[in-house]
Amino acid sequence: MKTVLNHSSASDNELVGAAKKGDMAAFEELVARHRDKIYARAFSMMRNEDEAVDLSQEAWVKGWQRLAQFQGDSSFGTWMTRIVINLCLDQLRRRKRQRTESIEEMSEESGGVERQMPVVTSNPTERLERAELRRRIDDGLKLLSHEHRTVLVLHEFEEMEYKEIAKTMGCSIGTVMSRLFYARRKMAVLLAGLKDEELT
Repeated sequence: MKTVLNHSSASDNELVGAAKKGDMAAFEELVARHRDKIYARAFSMMRNEDEAVDLSQEAWVKGWQRLAQFQGDSSFGTWMTRIVINLCLDQLRRRKRQRTESIEEMSEESGGVERQMPVVTSNPTERLERAELRRRIDDGLKLLSHEHRTVLVLHEFEEMEYKEIAKTMGCSIGTVMSRLFYARRKMAVLLAGLKDEELT
């Protein structure tokens, strides 16, 4: 007689095994257990609720499609975290390209960028400084490699420990530490450049 899996008390690995055989209810239980964490990862990288929802949902679709590739070398939650992080990084790269293209289009239109700038409201200097700082941080992240950027985002924004980052990225703790050191140094140079400009 076939034993029926009790989804709520089964381990993640048992649920994965059942889901691989086509048990959708087992996969739904995995989603229920990990969806908050996966959404939180997406939001920490995108800083936008709608995009975080879309990308975390896309991650679950990919998780289901790629389930046969899950070998159990890491936990299921860590495997799903890798999927959503990669989707977020792809989206961030696309956004950067679109932003560059739209600025170029504005420059070509009659009147150029100046005529399309919004009317300045209260305390424009402070807003410009904040926008400039954000732009510098964005530019800095853009200049980092995929690996350095991921390490920086996970450690600084997600407050993940070295060990957890190493598991997520599939590398050693030493590699995480060296990538983080490089990424922080590069960002510090860029942000110091911004301060120097303010002083001149």
